[in-house]
Amino acid sequence: MPFHQDYLGVEQPTVGQLIRELRQTLKLTQEKFATQLGVTFPTIARWDNGHTAPSYLALKQIHTLLNQLSELPDAALRKCSQTIREKNFPIKDLQA
Repeated sequence: MPFHQDYLGVEQPTVGQLIRELRQTLKLTQEKFATQLGVTFPTIARWDNGHTAPSYLALKQIHTLLNQLSELPDAALRKCSQTIREKNFPIKDLQA
């Protein structure tokens, strides 16, 4: 499935960067990040490599995760998650 630039506001070349940056911020391996999102390790690996793009539902879960992280008491993690969210999700809210 082609991944269009307006797909939730995240451009394809940045999807892999988004996934890697978020995983590194959370200090999660691909395996642990996959478990957290309810997908398989190979799925995360393909996203990381830019070979495939997350589905709408997966991007919505990632956006929700970033929103949750931005409310944590850890100031560094909060700031980092807000930066990732603002850089990769220019739209304010994802509609169901």
